[in-house]
Formats: sequence, structure tokens, C-alpha cells
Amino acid sequence: MTSKSLADLAEKMRDIDFTMLSTKTSGGAIHARPMSNNRDVDYDGDSYYFTNGDTAMVAEIERDPEVGLAFQAKAGIIGQRPLFVAVQGRAELIRDRDRFAAHWTKDLDRWFEQGIDTPGLVMIKVHAHHAHYWDGAEEGEVSLERAAA
Repeated sequence: MTSKSLADLAEKMRDIDFTMLSTKTSGGAIHARPMSNNRDVDYDGDSYYFTNGDTAMVAEIERDPEVGLAFQAKAGIIGQRPLFVAVQGRAELIRDRDRFAAHWTKDLDRWFEQGIDTPGLVMIKVHAHHAHYWDGAEEGEVSLERAAA
């Protein structure tokens, strides 16, 4: 196992927009759904996603804020290896429109026609604990506790 820094991992994750966000149901099952970083992909250990407040995902996070994120980067360019990153973190549900504005992009208007004023809008902030990566040749873990604090 090798050891990359958060900066090394962030550079490799720079262009990954979509992730699978996993939560736990009240019965203990794992639910995963695709979420977009909305092109806010400068990874520092925190990720931000927007959703409607009346979803099962929001209820599951309210019950248990420990979540998982699974990222996969493109491979196939000559010499470019695949990259898989599994992140464990704690989700925070944010309902403050001033905080929405810092992470809002016009592409979100497709899903939320009233922008940051959309009734019931929730931003999910995932603060990572650690990440496990595999790039086709090596694997390792990055501790994000101190780096993302």
C-alpha cells in the first residue's frame, strides 16, 4: 500500500463531477444514488450537493449522518490508469440560502427552477473522515481528519 497526500488525491479527482452518495435506511440497508458536485470539484475533503428536503436521502441523513461517497475517474487515455475513490464522511444538512450561494452554479437551475429560493431546498455538505483509493497499480488511504478541518 502506498501513501498519497490529500493534495495528490485531489489532483487526480479534479475532474470527477459525479459520485454515488450512500446512506443507511432505518432498517440498516444501504441506499446509493448519483449526485453531482456541480463542477465544484476542487477536493479538500468537503463535498457539496443539492437536493429537495422531502427525499428519503435527507430523512436517512437526519437519522444517521455517516455516509459514503464513491468516485470513479475516466480511464482509457494512453497511459492513464483508472481511479476509484471511496470516501467515508459525515453529512450536514444545510438550509441557509446564503450558504447555498457559495456553491450554486447556473447548471443547477435545470433541477431547481427558483434557484437558491427553491422551497424545501437542502444542501448536503459531506465532511470526509478518510478516503481509500485504487488507481489500477497502487492503493492506499488518505486520512482527512486534520487535512479537512
